[in-house]
Amino acid sequence: MSSDSKETKSTLLDWVLFLVTTVVMVYMILILNPWFWVLLPFSTTYLVKALGAM
Repeated sequence: MSSDSKETKSTLLDWVLFLVTTVVMVYMILILNPWFWVLLPFSTTYLVKALGAM
């Protein structure tokens, strides 16, 4: 029972981190265009973790 809630909390945290990094990345695309690629690994990693593929 606790492992299910822990897994749900982890997935929720991964989704939140994905959304935050994606928003910051879009901001960087608009404002600091040459540096947006710095956030690509974080955004894609948290997307894969949130989808449960990693």
